[in-house]
Formats: sequence, structure tokens, C-alpha cells
Amino acid sequence: MAVTSESTTVWTGDLKSGSGSVSLDSSGAATLAVNWRARSEGGAETSTPEELLGAAHSACFSMAFSNVLAAFGTPPESIRTTAAVTFDPAEGITGSHLLVEATVPGLGEEDFQRLADEAKRTCPVSRALVGIPITIEASLA
Repeated sequence: MAVTSESTTVWTGDLKSGSGSVSLDSSGAATLAVNWRARSEGGAETSTPEELLGAAHSACFSMAFSNVLAAFGTPPESIRTTAAVTFDPAEGITGSHLLVEATVPGLGEEDFQRLADEAKRTCPVSRALVGIPITIEASLA
């Protein structure tokens, strides 16, 4: 069964001086402020499309990696993934870097790295991001 998730953005004004809010409609979990300044210069307290994309990528990768590890016979105790999505105002989104730390009893380093790479390649968000480089730095805790 396919599941569709929805978010809505309401934007007021032009790109540089305007602002908006993004509502996570399906879950009702949050409404987040967005603006160009935060996106192009960085800033706390205001989200960006790249932060939201990073949230999606880190969650998806963690789920995919958990599944790959369990299928290998070594289910994880825990996985912590940070996705750092880079935006250049002149070029757009230029990459996503996954920083992963996992506790996986009974798994050697070589298999861990191979399975992390497999999860990176097969996670649905990674597949959707095929137009940008995706890198990974994975370590066993």
C-alpha cells in the first residue's frame, strides 16, 4: 500500500525579503519558519529546505541501515545518523554527507562498512537524491 505524506508552505513577499512557514501536515508534528537569509547565510531558529531534506535523509538511511543489518543477521542496538545537506545559492543543493555511528554487536568493521554503503545506495531518499553526491562516514560505536 502506498502512503502519501503532505507538507504545506505558505510564503509571503519576494525571495530575499519574504518569509514563510512549512507545516508538516500529515503528522501535525511541527510548523517551521523558513526564509532566504537562513537558507543562503545560515542561522539558528529558522529552518531551511536543506535541513528538512537532511531530516528525511537521516531518518530514511537509519531505517534502511537497520533493515540491511537485520537481514544480515546482526540487528543494531542503535543507529545515530546526521545528514549534512549543503546548499550553494549559485548552484543549489550540492551534496548530502551521512555521518553514522551504530552499535551492532557481533559485526566486524569490513561488513559494517559494506552494509552501510548498501543502505546508502538503497535508501529511498538516497535514490531520490541521485542528482547530487552522497557521501558517508560510518563508525561502529
